[in-house]
Amino acid sequence: MPTNYKVLGQSNPSATTATTLYTVPSATQAVVSSISVANLTSTSATFRISVRPAGATQTNAMYIGYDITVGASDTTIITVGLTLAATDVITVYASTANLAFQAFGSEIS
Repeated sequence: MPTNYKVLGQSNPSATTATTLYTVPSATQAVVSSISVANLTSTSATFRISVRPAGATQTNAMYIGYDITVGASDTTIITVGLTLAATDVITVYASTANLAFQAFGSEIS
C-alpha cells in the first residue's frame, strides 16, 4: 500500500458557507497531520472544522472545532492526526471570506 505525502486540500471559502476542504478518494485512506487556518485580514475571525464520515449530512457530533477565534493577521496550526476512510469529508466554515485553510497529510492506497 503506497503512501503519498501531500497537501490534501486548500480553500478560501465564502463567508458563513460550509465548504469541503478535502474528500478522501475511493479505495484510499488518509491521515491528516495538520490543518492551518490563516487570517488574511486585520480583524479577528472565527472558524469551524468538521469531519463527515462517508460524506454524511452535517450534525453537531461531527465538529472537531467550533467558532474558534484566529487573531487579526495570524495563523492557527492544528496538529491533529485525523485518520479518515474512503469518502470521508473535512468541511470548513469561516465567519469571513478572509480565512484560508490548508490540510496536510498522507493518502494510503
